[in-house]
Amino acid sequence: MIKVEDLAFEYIRRDEDGNVESISRAIDGISMEIARGDFVAILGANGSGKSTLAKHINAILYPTEGTVWVNGLDTREEKNLWDIRQSAGMVFQNPDNQIIASIVEEDVGFGPENLGIPTDEIWERVEKSLKSVGMLEFRNMSPNKLSGGQKQRIAIAGIMAMKPQCIVLDEPTAMLDPSGRKEVLSTIMNLNKAEKVTVLLITHHMDEVIYADKVLVMDNGRIVMQGTPRQVFSMVEELKKYRLDVPQVTLLAYELRKAGIMVPEGILTVDELVDSIAGYIS
Repeated sequence: MIKVEDLAFEYIRRDEDGNVESISRAIDGISMEIARGDFVAILGANGSGKSTLAKHINAILYPTEGTVWVNGLDTREEKNLWDIRQSAGMVFQNPDNQIIASIVEEDVGFGPENLGIPTDEIWERVEKSLKSVGMLEFRNMSPNKLSGGQKQRIAIAGIMAMKPQCIVLDEPTAMLDPSGRKEVLSTIMNLNKAEKVTVLLITHHMDEVIYADKVLVMDNGRIVMQGTPRQVFSMVEELKKYRLDVPQVTLLAYELRKAGIMVPEGILTVDELVDSIAGYIS
């Protein structure tokens, strides 16, 4: 679904006369592949380059060097832009930046309408998308009356109504409380498993990635670690080097191991830890 080869990107700062003042290399030689239907999470501290990478998948930014293909289309070619943005939808941190209508169902239908979809099909898509994110009962409400988590689910429904094969979420829970985060994460997982949508989740919340198929860790514009959640979170000290935490239950299991209680490495859930301790005691 997504292929990135030797990608580099530089932010160029210019003065009032157009002269270059500084060049900042945000992405530095990244190569990766994401298969159709995968759920891939990208972790990284602030400034690691993960959001800049996300914007390349939707062709918001273009490579300084290297190539990005989305569904086989080169993002640098202008003629591919329309198809790329139909293939890969984008959800940002703040849902208010994506919600533009005064009624929920009208907002969800805005994207398909811009694609020239017939009216009857638009309303079918709106209903299906709202149902898929658990927001059908709110279709006639004003988005202003919804919680942060509900607004973010509406933003996701608006992308889903365009029928993308891939959805890129750039820290979609950063502005939400724990309840809102849980709502949105559940929605993302359902889209991936039930709708077979390829998901690329950019986040700094460790507990949001334990159900991903693959985790990539970024630092200074490079991919420095990758593997399954269990493989990545078993390397606690290495993650700390990159200014990242691990899920609390994983950290507890790590400290127990240091204390001589031989529970397995890379524990991801409370149930796993309880079973491991029970087995150790018995």
